[in-house]
Amino acid sequence: MRFGEEIFKLLGGEDPARIAYTVSGGGAYLRNVRRIREFSAACIECAGKRGGIKIEGEGLEISKYAAGDVVIRGAVHAVSETG
Repeated sequence: MRFGEEIFKLLGGEDPARIAYTVSGGGAYLRNVRRIREFSAACIECAGKRGGIKIEGEGLEISKYAAGDVVIRGAVHAVSETG
């Protein structure tokens, strides 16, 4: 285990190897994304170092993807974690 991951675990902070996300009325913001597994207007699935996230909705589009950050625009109806 890396030193940073140990610190986050001890302090109860966010796991830097998992995808963190925030959903708002106009889309979603994801951090710690390693790659995009699936992309369509109805579903976007992203993989992280450990696990992944599946975003379902309508009119979804990726407006930004850089340095592990992804900005998704559209109507988000559901977010679920994937293995």
